[in-house]
Amino acid sequence: MPAIASAIDYRTVSVPKAILYDVPSAQGKKLFLIGQGYPVEVIVDLGDWVKIRDRQGSLNWIDAKQLTTKRSVLVNVDQAEIRQSADASAAILCKLEKDVTLDLMEPPSNGWVKVHHRDGIVGYVLAASVWGI
Repeated sequence: MPAIASAIDYRTVSVPKAILYDVPSAQGKKLFLIGQGYPVEVIVDLGDWVKIRDRQGSLNWIDAKQLTTKRSVLVNVDQAEIRQSADASAAILCKLEKDVTLDLMEPPSNGWVKVHHRDGIVGYVLAASVWGI
């Protein structure tokens, strides 16, 4: 019997390009490619295959070997800021455009999440400005 996620479970694409299918089989119709670091919500975990939801709400299947439990988030607003601390008055370390992926370093706390940008910047972003937490 398939395992249905009882709490929101997110994973991250671990390969440079992952193929999304319409059914849990490599013989299924190939629908989309998503890139490394992209967060996805787990809907059903069959072991070898995982039904996932992306930020746009699309439901597709992915080979479980193409996912990692390492967490990432995706900027879902036109512009977000990484700040030095979890405070709106803290110094801005960088500005981010929509669809930038960030490594999630700590779970949300008081409306902020600690993140790591691929350029080495570590700081805090408003939880409401990212998807995948």
